[in-house]
Formats: sequence, structure tokens, C-alpha cells
Amino acid sequence: MAYQKPTGTQDLLPGTVEKWQFVEEKARDLCRRFNYREIRTPLFEQTELFERGVGETTDIVEKEMYTFRDKGDRSMTLRPEGTAGVVRSYVENKLYGEPDVTKLYYIGPMFRYERPQAGRYRQFHQFGIEAFGALDPAIDAEVVSLGYQFCKDLGLQGVTVEINSVGNPASRAAYREKLLEFLTPMKDTLCKDCQSRMERNPMRVLDCKIDQDKFTDAPSILDSLDEECTTHFEQVKAYLTAMEVDFKVNHRLVRGLDYYTHTAFEYKAQGIGAIDTIGGGGRYNGLVGEIGGPDQPGIGFGIGLERILLILDKQEIDLQAVKPLDVYLVALGEAADREITKQLYLLRKEGFAAERDYLGRKMKAQMKSADRLKARYTAILGDDELSRGEIALKSMETGEQQTVKLSELHLALRKSADKAE
Repeated sequence: MAYQKPTGTQDLLPGTVEKWQFVEEKARDLCRRFNYREIRTPLFEQTELFERGVGETTDIVEKEMYTFRDKGDRSMTLRPEGTAGVVRSYVENKLYGEPDVTKLYYIGPMFRYERPQAGRYRQFHQFGIEAFGALDPAIDAEVVSLGYQFCKDLGLQGVTVEINSVGNPASRAAYREKLLEFLTPMKDTLCKDCQSRMERNPMRVLDCKIDQDKFTDAPSILDSLDEECTTHFEQVKAYLTAMEVDFKVNHRLVRGLDYYTHTAFEYKAQGIGAIDTIGGGGRYNGLVGEIGGPDQPGIGFGIGLERILLILDKQEIDLQAVKPLDVYLVALGEAADREITKQLYLLRKEGFAAERDYLGRKMKAQMKSADRLKARYTAILGDDELSRGEIALKSMETGEQQTVKLSELHLALRKSADKAE
């Protein structure tokens, strides 16, 4: 039988992988500048972690999780998002004992059983950050601005931020009554999921993709915020304005996870069809305690890398991610072939990207191979040159050729690279 990749997954082949590496390196460099450190958590966790951490009324828990029983008859789930696992690790490893704010980032695959479409896969990848231990609205603004700057560093055009406050438990209780008053008359016209959520978590109804047009006149949670929540939100907006982050307030934004408090936000971009959200996040002041840790506040985001790369392609942004070879070595003769093998290893050890022919092709075919690999130089060694301890070095861009000592080939390449810069 012919095997194929599972539905909703993709093979990242050479030529594409380099683009991923480029984007990931941008994320790592940005986190270094913002003083976030990398964390790597398991691909699967106890199912209860996601049920408690993500929320039982969310689409993720109700419909999308990859859950299985292991050989010890324990219920395990492939991680559908990054925050719950990071919080579990933060608690289990007692990172809350650190004297400063704990600032972490992750890059890795997540798993959700969804209908595949543009920018949406069943195995997908996220870049995310989490900051623990601070209630200061300035950390909210820092987190929002980091994701915004990530998009800017990649050259994405038209990226905006939508923000909202989902308040604290007291504010949400007041808002719940107003929202139910609005929703109840239309209950029979709503989808089955919305009807179910009205009883358990009516705010989640606003996140419905089917009945979205019915909620235009829904009451705003901003009108139910108490003084603490209002002050916090106003300060976040003031910081973002000072940072020149392009944002707008969307009072219906609730995000798809139950653990958010105060600030919630999403990053929007054009170019990926009907789904224009490339990532989002928010503050979760009660989640650490819910998962068994001390009462520590937190805030973070997750950004979908598939969607980022799709937009980069749609906007025709040249990442220059596939790096050319520094040199392609060509051997003419058996003795030269042995020497080329040695020189190839020495150049790689010196830090150069170097390649040679392994198919026994003629010189013309080898030069075509060097051209396909976008080699900056070819180094051509025949038996005559070998006897003199020399090698011909040719620029593939200009066609200029020089003869250098074999022992100084790496120096000549280094000098040429310095000139190019």
C-alpha cells in the first residue's frame, strides 16, 4: 500500500524548512532581547490538566483534543495549546520561588482535531510566551508588544492588535446577568453549542463562529468592569499607545479559553482567507492556583507559525532564508578527488558551507550543480594544481578566477566574504 501523511499534517521539505528556521530564529532573538528564556514541555500531558486549565466549555476540550489511554490506563492528551503545560511545569518545578518575574517562551507542535483549511492543521506549531508573577499593566503591554514586534521584524504588512478586558470574577458575574438577558430571547435560534454554553459559560457564546452576526448589539463587558479592572485596562492602553503599537478595542473579544482575566488580545492580519487571526493571548491570574500552585498571576500569548508563513508567502516577503553555499569543490583526477575530500572537511570545520560531487559527473555537470546550489565560489582542483599545492577559486557571480595556495583556501574565502559584506 502507498502510505500518506495523516490528514491535517504536512511534510516540511528542504527549501521550506529553512523558512521555518528563519522565522524561529527571529522569535528566539526577539525573546533574548526581551529577556524571555526557553522552556520545553512534553508533547502530551494528563487529560485533566487541559480540562481544568483550558476549560471544559471550550471547543478545544469539547471537540478537538487528541485523547488516548496509555498502557497504565491513564487518560493522556496531545497538547492542544502551550500555556497549560508551561503552567504545570512552573508549578511542579517551583519556578515561582525565583525573586524576579519568570519570563518563558516556547516553540513547538500542538495538536487539535479540526477541519483542515488554509493556515489550519491538526498538527500545527506555535511560538508563545508566558510571564508569571506580576500584576503590573506594564507587563501586559510588554507581552502584547513582543508579539506585535515579532510580526514587524518579519516584515508583515497590515498587522493590528485587538484588545479587550474580560474583567475579574466579580465583573464577569455582573456581565453574565446582562448577557443572559440579551441572549435568552434568541436562545431557540442559536446553534446547539451556544444553547449549551448559555447555561455553563455564556461569555463563550460570543466566540461562536456560526451565530456571530446575531451578537452585534450584545452588551459590552467594558460597561460591567469595576474600578480595578477599568484602571488596569486604561493603563494597558496607555502603555501600548506610548509604544506605538497599532491596536483597537473589540468589546466582544473573549478568546477561546476559559482561563483569561483582565487583558485579552488577538493579532490580526490579512491574507489568509476568512480566518484572519494569527495569534492571541491574555492574562490568567487564577490559572496557576487552579493547577495546584500558589496564587501567582500570569499573562502570555500563542502565535501560529503556519499562519505566519502563509502570510509571508501571500505578501511575497523574501525571507532570504535559504543560505547559499560558500563554495563548491570540483575535483579533476583521482589524486585531486582525495585531496578535495580532505579540503571539504577542513572548510566545514572552519565554518564554511561547502559541498562536492558524489555522482562521478563531468566538470560541466558539477558546475551546473554548483549553480543550482547557489554557491558563491567554486574551487577547482586538478592533478597539475595539486602538484603545485594550488587550487583555482572562481566567483560564480562575476566569473573572475584566481589561483590560491591550497593551505590558504579558507583564508581566501574568508577575505572574499569580508569584502562582500
